[in-house]
Order: sequence, then structure tokens, then C-alpha cells
Amino acid sequence: MWGRDGRRELTAETLARVEGEGAMRVVVHDGLVTDVQLRIYEPPRFFEAMLRGRGHTEPPDLTSRICGICPVAYEMSACHAIEDACGIDIPRDIALMRRLLYCGEWIESHTLHVYLLHAPDFLGYPGAIEMAADHPDVVERGLRLKQAGNALMTLVGGRAVHPVNVKVGGFYRFPTRAELRALRPRLQGALDDALATVTMASGFEFPDFEQDHEYVSLRTDHDYPIEAGSFVTSSGHAFGVDAFGDWVAEEHVAHSNALHARLRDAGPYVVGPLARYTLNHDRLPPTARQAADAAGLGATCRNPFRSIVVRAVEIVVACEEALRIIDDWSDGPATDAAPAVEVPARAGTGHGATEAPRGTLYQRYELAADGTVVSAQIVPPTSQNQASIESDLRGFVQARLHLDTEELTRQCEQAIRNYDPCISCATHFLDLTVDEA
Repeated sequence: MWGRDGRRELTAETLARVEGEGAMRVVVHDGLVTDVQLRIYEPPRFFEAMLRGRGHTEPPDLTSRICGICPVAYEMSACHAIEDACGIDIPRDIALMRRLLYCGEWIESHTLHVYLLHAPDFLGYPGAIEMAADHPDVVERGLRLKQAGNALMTLVGGRAVHPVNVKVGGFYRFPTRAELRALRPRLQGALDDALATVTMASGFEFPDFEQDHEYVSLRTDHDYPIEAGSFVTSSGHAFGVDAFGDWVAEEHVAHSNALHARLRDAGPYVVGPLARYTLNHDRLPPTARQAADAAGLGATCRNPFRSIVVRAVEIVVACEEALRIIDDWSDGPATDAAPAVEVPARAGTGHGATEAPRGTLYQRYELAADGTVVSAQIVPPTSQNQASIESDLRGFVQARLHLDTEELTRQCEQAIRNYDPCISCATHFLDLTVDEA
């Protein structure tokens, strides 16, 4: 709308389909976007302070409460960091089971985003409930996929939300071979649904909008990165997880209660599906690579709106990897293999990073000799992406100032949803205000 003073304001108050509470402000002067602020006003939750003084076995359980959608990411990064501080290497069977659990989280989290949070934007609905009335088969497929991911998390993790079977050093128990084999047909059906998801998402219409962001993700010697790896960037740099603090700086900005992260010599960067895919296309398992090729993704993807297609491909990755691990497990560890190794306390500093569905999640812990946590640092994906989201909005709004208020607001919301930002564990969206003077 236009005010009497020629000022234009666009607002969208507390909408659904993004986790958390925040606001966005865009200022336009003389036809130019001069300021963009993704304002995260949700109160700080102080998990890093809460961890100080706790025992070294406690961070996985405590940090998993940060998010109900991606608790495994917090558990795994915490386990890696504590084990690193204590000088412990994890056997292959435990690493495999961790990857299997993480596959369940990728399936359920990516599916939640694709079907319930983002697909309504492309199909022209305000939400999944309205979409279900006209596309019940689409929503039913999404629910089947999410339930398959939840079932895998329940089997390996003990429950689907905030798994209780994870511990520093491994697990309290391994699922039996019979339990894993019993789940296999469901995961095979999930793979079929995941391939149909790629076909659906690749058929959406995408605006012509490419961004030359610096990409950062983990990379391994062989597999597509999920639960392990070291860092690589799109500009050709590589560094270990223990060097994260040497490469990345966090800073407070006045308009956000979440810290902004930037590469010390290169500024803002992007983590998440687009970065993982572009930096690890050659690590895709066979079925996922075929699906990506059929979707027309190519070896790189720099259109944030096409992130929904990449997420769909990563659901295929997770289903394919879960089936592979279950099959390997049948011929692998003995039934009496220990589900965990001892992790004695010692003084030290440890680092851990894994690929949460939304992007790389880093944690660092300093331990005293008795295992007490002296300090903790947690860098979630959304804080790393904030500055790049603002950059996207700057360019996106600048090219679309001719649109009316309602349509520009809708497209700005969709542009932010490209990143599936997890502002907190809540499911709220952003208040959008554009002032034009």
C-alpha cells in the first residue's frame, strides 16, 4: 500500500511454514534497495551457557533439545566434538549406525520442508491443508515419506523426536538384524516415493534468479557427506573441522538475536543442500545421481528456488544410503558387536561437524580433566546463512519493485523459505516490512 507521504509498506505478520519468530525490513530510496534486515527477535536460549559445568557425557542429550526437527544433527556433532576432545576413534560399525540414524532425520526433515512448508508456494496454496483438498495424493505421499523417516529414527534412535538411544561413544543398543530387515520394505517404498518427489519438484516453475554465493560444506573421501567429513569451499579451499574457528568468524548485528557467521577473508557464505550438492555432486550414489540428471540439475545449482529439487534428491540419497547400510549390516558386524566404546574424561578441546538437513552444524567443547564442560560453541546452519538470505532478498526485491504489495510480499516469503530457516524450534514465519521513500 502507499501512504500519503509516498511511503510503501509491505507486511506479513507471523505466518506459518518457517520455524521461529523474526521479521524482515527492506528500505527503498529513489528506486534502490538501500537496506535489508532479517530481524530475528526470538529471545536467546542460552544453550552454550547451559552446557558449562555439565559432564562430558551430557551434551548430546541436552543439545538435541535445541530442535525437534533435526535433533540427530545436534547429537552427532556433539558426540564427534566430545570424542575428539577425549581422543577417541569410533569403530566402523558405530559410524555406520550413526549414518543410518542420520538418514532417518534427512528423510523426515527434508520431506517436512518439501511437502508441508515449501510445495504450497509452488502450487499456489497458503498452506498444506488447503493444498491437500486438491492434491490429496501429493500430501499422502509426503506423509508416507515422513513416517518412514520417523520409523527409522525410532528403530535406531529409540524415538522419532529427541532420540534417547544416542550416547557419547555410540549407542545404548544396536537394532537387531531382524529389526533392520523388517524395516527394509518400508524404506524401499520410501525410495520410490522419494523418486516421485524429485519428479514433482522438478516440474515446478522457478524464477530466473542465480546467486554467486560462496558455498561451504563437508566432504568425505568416498560418500555423500551426512554424518562426517572435512570442510571444502566453492573457491577451492579445504580445511579440517578443527580449523573452523580459523576460517569462520561470528559477529553480533543489532537487528538479530542470532549471531551472523562469515568467512574471515571472504564474507558471507551458504551452507545447506545447494552447497552440499554443488561441492559433492561426484559423491552422489547411483540412483540419486540418475534422479538429479533426470531433473536437469547438472553438476552445480545456484538458483535458491531450485533448492526444493536438491532437497528431493537428498531424500533419495538418504533412502538409498539407508538401504545400503541395512544390507551391509546383514553381512557385517557380529550380533554381539559392542554398540559403544568407553570415552574416559580428560582435559582437551574437541570439534565436531555434521551435515544437518539445513546445512553444516559445528560444535566445539573445552573439557576439564574430570570431563566438566568449560566452554561450548554451537554454530547452527541458519546463523551461517543469515547474511546470504539478506543478500538474496536485496537482489530479489530490487528486480521486482514493480509488483503489487501482495504479490511482492508472497514472493519474498518464498525466497526466505528457500533456505528452510530454523529460527528456533517453533514454526512461525517473518514479519515483512518494505519502506519506500
